[in-house]
Amino acid sequence: MRSHDLGREAERFAAEHLQSLGYTIIVQNYRTPLGEIDIVARDGDVLVFVEVKARGDEGVDPLEAVDRRKQQRIIRIARMYLASELGREDVLSRFDVLAVRRSSAGELKAELIKDAFQVS
Repeated sequence: MRSHDLGREAERFAAEHLQSLGYTIIVQNYRTPLGEIDIVARDGDVLVFVEVKARGDEGVDPLEAVDRRKQQRIIRIARMYLASELGREDVLSRFDVLAVRRSSAGELKAELIKDAFQVS
């Protein structure tokens, strides 16, 4: 399976997984000139920006792929979302990373890291 196809399938799987945990999906693939945020959701009163990383059994750990540079880009895009979509930035929010792995048998598994990084 091509990585693009795995990424699309993983994002659908991630949204379903988050909903099963009680998250409310607001938007998927929020795009800006700076890039995109995979999922914007609510977890209770908290607005959550979720980065989905998908991998097969081999390769770089999906969680390691969200390095400091990627975190800073996500933070900038989240600020754009808050300003343009909500008209304010003083919203209780956090950044989660959801790692989706495909086993050798083809099964998808999710690992959610809540509050994976913060605005410095």
